[in-house]
Amino acid sequence: MRTDLSCRTGPLLVGRSLRDFCTPLGGPPVGRDEDDCRPSGGPPNGLKRRANARPLRRRSVRQDIVFTIFLLFLVLLPLHAQTSTVVKLTIHDTIQPITADYLQRGLQQAAKVHAQAVLVSLGTPGGLLESTRVMVQAIENSSVPVIVYISPTGSRAGSAGFFLLEAADIAAMAPGTNAGAAHPIVEGRTLDPILKAKIENDAAAFLRSYSARRGRNVEAAEDAIRNSKSYSDEEALKLKLVDLVATNDSTLLDALDNREVRRFDGTTQTLHLRGAAIEVVAPSMRERLLSKLTNPDVAVLLMVLGALLIYLEFNVPGTVVPGSLGTLFVLLGLFGLNLLPIRHTAVVLLLAAVFLMVLEIKFTSHGVLAFAGIACLVFGLATLVDGPIPELRVHTATAVGAGLGFGVITFGLAWIALKARRGKVLTGPQAMVGAVAIARTALAPDGQVEIRGELWQASLRGAAAVSAGAFVSVRGVDGLVLLVEAGKDAVLPDGPTARGEVTS
Repeated sequence: MRTDLSCRTGPLLVGRSLRDFCTPLGGPPVGRDEDDCRPSGGPPNGLKRRANARPLRRRSVRQDIVFTIFLLFLVLLPLHAQTSTVVKLTIHDTIQPITADYLQRGLQQAAKVHAQAVLVSLGTPGGLLESTRVMVQAIENSSVPVIVYISPTGSRAGSAGFFLLEAADIAAMAPGTNAGAAHPIVEGRTLDPILKAKIENDAAAFLRSYSARRGRNVEAAEDAIRNSKSYSDEEALKLKLVDLVATNDSTLLDALDNREVRRFDGTTQTLHLRGAAIEVVAPSMRERLLSKLTNPDVAVLLMVLGALLIYLEFNVPGTVVPGSLGTLFVLLGLFGLNLLPIRHTAVVLLLAAVFLMVLEIKFTSHGVLAFAGIACLVFGLATLVDGPIPELRVHTATAVGAGLGFGVITFGLAWIALKARRGKVLTGPQAMVGAVAIARTALAPDGQVEIRGELWQASLRGAAAVSAGAFVSVRGVDGLVLLVEAGKDAVLPDGPTARGEVTS
């Protein structure tokens, strides 16, 4: 009798194979030792089931791996998004055009990386008002909140630095720091009361224009300009000139976490700074080099040294190296001075110094012109840079040292060169003029003489004839003929005196 097999229909149970559901029609379930479940008249299904089992398992493993990776991505993505970045700039220098370029570059970098804030570590004695205006404008227009932090302990934000402190979204100070003394200074001349008041009022209005929008104490801030008041960290915090006092960067960022900041354009932004990564933006090689060149002492010394090397090239032509280095030093010095306020009367004094030294070389004045030239040089160098603070002016010691050194060395080299030009020629036929020769033949008036071991044609002047063996003096050279004169006594080069016979 033929037995037909069929598969039971029903829900699929986990952990059981299909063969467990195969039963003969009208009979008990087939045991697990059956190899297949055969439908009526159909082929065995066991081979197909075993062939499809492995691909199904591989597909299931792959799906599990992809699902696990997806879950990890969902877990780690919020952690990555919560990591904020703070860009840190360090300005411990005078406020000048190079410092302004550095601040602008740092703010652009912060906007590029979508930083939460820009932390500016500030310590400066002050600087140029024009550069200060550029930096304040950059802070006001920054898309990233700016934190100006006077640090470390012992630092100050004097003069121009106080303007930057009050312009920041967040103003902070480290313990033991001070800020203020922002009265504008015009060095080198006494201002009339009207001009002085105009400069003072302009600076005060500039500070008021943004300190009020920052919620700072306008009266105390303006007092730093009109009365040169300076404030400690505790005084500034009490007068609401700064927002907080913090010991270091991490303490500052933790204190500002979740703080809502009102930007200069009126919008508000909440800071998320706890555990933020600090990205330090250091000055570039170009900015470090140019910052050194804006030091007036360095610029003046480069110019003086370059001028000496160029003068040496003129006196010893063909050496190339002194002239090349001198030109480079002069150009670097001029570039640095171009970034600083220059007093034009000092430039006139420097030109007068060069003119007087040239006159001293051409004319004998017993040192009067040279002394006047050195004096003009020293005064010109000392007053060359019209900086508002001592750090942006040429120091007196530098001016005196460079002026005296340049004057003495230049005058000494010029005197040596002039003396060499006026001295006796030591090479060629002209070097024999004034020397003593011995007549080897009678000179009547032409003949031959011996000088320095050489025989020369000679022509006698001033006497009718000279016998052979007599001493004559060389008075000139005409082509290849020596012009000689006979004397009663002639001194040989090595000292002895000899008398020659002279026939009149």
